[in-house]
Amino acid sequence: MRKINVLFFMILSSLSLLAQENKEPKKTKAQNIADLSFGVGSKQANISASYMHLWGLGKRQKLKLGIGGRFTSSFATDKYYTTANAKLTSGKTGPGVLFADDIPANIDSFFVGKTQINSLNISFNSEYTLSNKLSVGFNIDLLGISFGANKNGTYINNGNNSIVGSKPTTVNVLLISDNDLGSLNSEFFIRYKINNKWSLRGGTSFLFNEYTTNTKVQQTNGISNDRFRYKSLYAIVGVSYNF
Repeated sequence: MRKINVLFFMILSSLSLLAQENKEPKKTKAQNIADLSFGVGSKQANISASYMHLWGLGKRQKLKLGIGGRFTSSFATDKYYTTANAKLTSGKTGPGVLFADDIPANIDSFFVGKTQINSLNISFNSEYTLSNKLSVGFNIDLLGISFGANKNGTYINNGNNSIVGSKPTTVNVLLISDNDLGSLNSEFFIRYKINNKWSLRGGTSFLFNEYTTNTKVQQTNGISNDRFRYKSLYAIVGVSYNF
């Protein structure tokens, strides 16, 4: 999520500048959009349903920002989840993790054969209109909860394996890079408007999924860890309805 967070702030800055360049006055108009999307990756898939409220900004309102809610259900097989604690992965917390390299010696693995994690999150949404038919957008989960079945997996530390129980990390919070907690989804997309109500979307989804083991299985440099994360990239397609 480190690169995603950097891009997130760059996109906000760029879109704000674009909004300031608009010339023609127009009354602010809000949009309510419901969306269903499907993502496919390597031995993994997800489905997301979301609802968002967008406000037009700028004189021509090409830029729209808003808040929404998203439910994501992801499925995967044969995945290695890795140490999620920022103190171990980066050796630090706070904004500095954006520029810190991973520390391989501190990162252990947790292998799970089949997984399903469901998350319900509040999301930030942005979109910029390119033409009457096309727009580009970015969204990211901010805060929520995750749930799913308990799973047994294999904790791997320097070639030593042990079977450990786990469950999806309950609380999801977007912080900064490796400081992030839980399961979070983000998307870059292009939207094609079919008519005033319906549109199609295509793009990519970057998803964090996280399990918490039943015990703090990892003990490294005096730090105990029970959180393991898998980062995945999906190709997505979606359909949206504009209320």
